Amino acid sequence: MSQTGPSDPTPREKTPQQRRNRRLGLICAAGFAAMVGAAYASVPLYRAFCQLTGFDGTVRKAEAAPGKVLDRQLTVRFDANVRDLPWTFTAGQVQQQAKIGETKLATFRVTNNSDQPITGRAVFNVVPEQAGPYFQKLDCFCFTDQTVGPGETLDMPVLYFIDPKYADDFETKGKSEVTLSYTFFRSVSGSERASVSVAKKQG
Repeated sequence: MSQTGPSDPTPREKTPQQRRNRRLGLICAAGFAAMVGAAYASVPLYRAFCQLTGFDGTVRKAEAAPGKVLDRQLTVRFDANVRDLPWTFTAGQVQQQAKIGETKLATFRVTNNSDQPITGRAVFNVVPEQAGPYFQKLDCFCFTDQTVGPGETLDMPVLYFIDPKYADDFETKGKSEVTLSYTFFRSVSGSERASVSVAKKQG
């Protein structure tokens, strides 16, 4: 006499465990999509946070120069790069000697080698990263978009200083060299954005 047990589920039926797994998978997928969306939305906030705190080697914007200058010099080196732009971008100086707390002026030059106006924006960072919170700028072309006309050359200043707290931080007080690096990227804004909009309407 044959023994019979509970019938196996048909292929179309789902066991409670399978249903739980499916729900868990859907929840994970929804959570992942939400995190990706939040990551894209948080990029401007991340940039603002970095500029405010100097996190990840990002240079801070200062409202005023420090009240004291230390009798200690650092070597500040300058680096200039472009990405996907028909521009020539160079630093006006390879390096400068700057006392900690001293306000210094550096210059950069950009030339638009194309036959049309192009708007770009420079992003920046400092090496070593630990120097980011202490390398501060009073004025810089990197805070706004820069539109350069066809064949035009612009000289752009950077007014900066090294915060005196640099000399007290155990991660930076032994470092005697800092590199400020800029990279220009294309920025579709202003007149370029208007031109793009008009072209799309006409098309």
